[in-house]
Amino acid sequence: MWPTVLLGLLVASVAGWIATSYLQRQRIRKLERSHEEIQVEETLVFDFLHGLGEAFRETIRPQELHRLIVEGATRILDAHGGALYVTDRTGGKLTPAFISKGCPPLIDIPTDILQQAAASPSAVERFLRLHTVTPDEGLVGRVWQTGQSVCLDEFSEAPELAKLRDSAFGSGSIMAAALRYGDQDLGVLALANGPMGAPFSQGDFVVFKSIAEQSAFALYNAIIYSMANEKKRLDHDLEIARDIQRILLPSEAPAIDGFQISGINVPARQVSGDYFDYIEVDDVRLGVAIADVSGKGVPASLIMAICRSVLRAEAARNPSPADVLRKVNRQLYPDIKEDMFISMAYLILDHQRNGVTLARAGHDAPLLYQRRSEIVAPVKSPGMVVGIDSGSVFDRLTVDFAVSLERDDCLVLYTDGVTEALNTEGDEFGVDRLMQSVRSSAKDSAQAIVKKIIEDVRDFTGLAPQNDDMTLIAIRKT
Repeated sequence: MWPTVLLGLLVASVAGWIATSYLQRQRIRKLERSHEEIQVEETLVFDFLHGLGEAFRETIRPQELHRLIVEGATRILDAHGGALYVTDRTGGKLTPAFISKGCPPLIDIPTDILQQAAASPSAVERFLRLHTVTPDEGLVGRVWQTGQSVCLDEFSEAPELAKLRDSAFGSGSIMAAALRYGDQDLGVLALANGPMGAPFSQGDFVVFKSIAEQSAFALYNAIIYSMANEKKRLDHDLEIARDIQRILLPSEAPAIDGFQISGINVPARQVSGDYFDYIEVDDVRLGVAIADVSGKGVPASLIMAICRSVLRAEAARNPSPADVLRKVNRQLYPDIKEDMFISMAYLILDHQRNGVTLARAGHDAPLLYQRRSEIVAPVKSPGMVVGIDSGSVFDRLTVDFAVSLERDDCLVLYTDGVTEALNTEGDEFGVDRLMQSVRSSAKDSAQAIVKKIIEDVRDFTGLAPQNDDMTLIAIRKT
């Protein structure tokens, strides 16, 4: 009897060992399969992130980035399809950026579109690619509005999708996440499986939310990258505009008997709304103009260029500065916006008569230095700015004004960028300081006068940034 019992125990022990060994091998194989699945998933996620990173090494089109996000997420989670909706420029709607083939609809499909789809399956696809989503519209709109990610296997919370469940366009399982980075609402990423597909697991949902976070970061970077490229392009265009404007401004003053002239323009930005010019009126007369267009930047520089063309056309062989300004005003008035205007001063030097005739259109009064008395005083001839009156008032106020210049006297024309230059404490350079600069340098050349004024302004302002252009012209009688 005992041998039989012992034999039975031995057989049972061997059978138990075999069973335990079999179960252990099964567990090991299961762990190995899980490990392989994790490695595959890790590889897919790494490839996805690597693809996003590589996308920014070159100039990537938004459409390519959108496709990369949807197809990458679909591949990692083995979904039937996916869709990316991005916030439009107004921030009030979502537009479909990319919808993969085979992706079940994630929004409500109107009955008439479903009826059309019976004859033409592409009708639903066309509708999905054109339809924008509002914040209160269905599952996608709600996810965008609340910022809450969802994973659904039953659609009681999404009746618009529940009604499609038994159709050819139905979904069995959906994951959707709002794409946000900082305070930027960028859109919604969603994945879907059809009714015959396996539902998404909680593990899938965790991975999906990580993908959504990285996708939001990529979309935000794409926006910043695009803005940087746009700024670079605009800066390049502004540099070209500045070069063109520099060509329009005189590089040096012409020689004219009995007078010494020097001028300079210092733009506060890439392009300037200030303007100065020397215009040959005839064989014995030279026109000198200075102007300041209201506003800054490109709009002001364009008006300045138009003003230059009109002034040059009207100044030829016209000995009256006031008449020239009247004609300039009549031509420019219809085309200048209501919130813009031009202040101008235009004078004509006559070297035969040693005379100076000035007309002023609302511009800062030129400063006259008289060598005999060593006094600096503004020349306040009447006039109003160009562009705010059709001519009835402008023509009456704008008159020729004779300025008497004796030897070593000096006339300085300037724009308000000089007198309104601010220091670090917010104080203006002002007319008094400008007059002192003129007085201290008036015995030197016209070029030295301009240089002295600019140096005094820069010493006063220090490191304070300036918001207005500066233009100066010095005319010295020799």
